[in-house]
Amino acid sequence: MLNLTSELGIQILVYLALKGEDEPIAPRQIAEHLGASPTYLSKIAGTLAKAGILRAVRGVKGGVVLARKPEKITLFEIVEACQGKVLGDYCEPFGDLTLVCSFHEAMHRLHEAILGVLNNWTLADLIKRPCPNEKIRKKVKCKMGWSHDVLLAAKAEAAGRG
Repeated sequence: MLNLTSELGIQILVYLALKGEDEPIAPRQIAEHLGASPTYLSKIAGTLAKAGILRAVRGVKGGVVLARKPEKITLFEIVEACQGKVLGDYCEPFGDLTLVCSFHEAMHRLHEAILGVLNNWTLADLIKRPCPNEKIRKKVKCKMGWSHDVLLAAKAEAAGRG
């Protein structure tokens, strides 16, 4: 359902939100943590910046930061920025679903459900539970598995400053 670009876009944003810093972080550094290609990750970061989800900072200490608070960034925005408009895969649009074929109606309802889920989840929701519970963490392969280490490091940094 989501392509690799969207998955990496979400991971970039989760990483930045978990770090919780106002200082820009270089895409190369994010790529190292995510195990992703620095070139590909930089391209995705640029796409997210064009969409107003990230803010790019130039210069020696440049990088990217969240352009808005995590609760103001929906999965819908991220997915549309990364893979384009989320289109329904049904026949020619027609307003009265009782008159179209069943396939059309089913695909229309699926499209509505997808949009509803993507619009109801925010980046803030994702960072509330960024990785699996400790009981199963080592038993499941999670696309956000790297987040546990980032979370621990961010907590340690915060404790060191406080």
